Amino acid sequence: MTTNILFCGDANMMDGVLIATLSLMRQSRQPLHIFILTAELNVKNHHYQPFSAATAERMAKLMQAQNPAHQLTRIDITDQFLANPPLANMGTMFTPYCMLRLYADLVPELPDRVLYLDTDVICRRPFDAFYNQSMTDVDIAGVLDHYGKWWFHHRLSWFDYLNSGVLLMNLAHIREDGLLVRCRRLVRHRWLFMPDQSALNIKAKFKRIMPQKYNEQHQLKPDTVFQHFTTFFRFWPWFQIITVKPWQIQAVHQQLGLHEYDDLLEDYRHLAPKLKEVS
Repeated sequence: MTTNILFCGDANMMDGVLIATLSLMRQSRQPLHIFILTAELNVKNHHYQPFSAATAERMAKLMQAQNPAHQLTRIDITDQFLANPPLANMGTMFTPYCMLRLYADLVPELPDRVLYLDTDVICRRPFDAFYNQSMTDVDIAGVLDHYGKWWFHHRLSWFDYLNSGVLLMNLAHIREDGLLVRCRRLVRHRWLFMPDQSALNIKAKFKRIMPQKYNEQHQLKPDTVFQHFTTFFRFWPWFQIITVKPWQIQAVHQQLGLHEYDDLLEDYRHLAPKLKEVS
């Protein structure tokens, strides 16, 4: 049985995809099939380059050197995106690549079940129980957003606001009930803060809330399975907004005081230049 993982991003996401993939290979008991959705886009005079085909090929070889059953598939969905762009959200603070996952149902190469991960997520423990859970009549399974849960979950108990950085997607059910069709329609016509995440939360009728350990967005804990390096607030000794990503190794050490992943990041530091040579 193969574990299917979905990333979305442009050429700048190579570091995150590499670190996340290395961590997944350490923790997965099954062969991995990594899917990368990418596109070539022009937004506000900024030209975004797609995730490199050469880098994808080199990364696939790296994976298969460890396990010949591992696979990596890069899929360019420029045409699908431009045929129905999220017009109301093309100029947000987030790049348009965060919305590529909203086109996953249109990609026939994607299987019925995929685990979507943001590229700033590290897998710390085996995740079989999360990936293999029953998804009967469920579109998406994820963890409450660390900050959003206080605003939405407690104020509107019927509206459980999931963080979409770690999201198990039942694409078979999604294709049947049209969840992503509704999401694409929403982001095309209505501006949203964090547009892809908000659209999924607003339009999903069938979602499951999972324990925090499957998407730890705040502070590493002994049972953490996926650690998500999101922006967070620090209030002492003064108010700060902290954004540190896994590939910013010095900041991981100095600002977060985190050495949990030193051996993983050493592997990344060794391998990254070899991938960039062919970008």
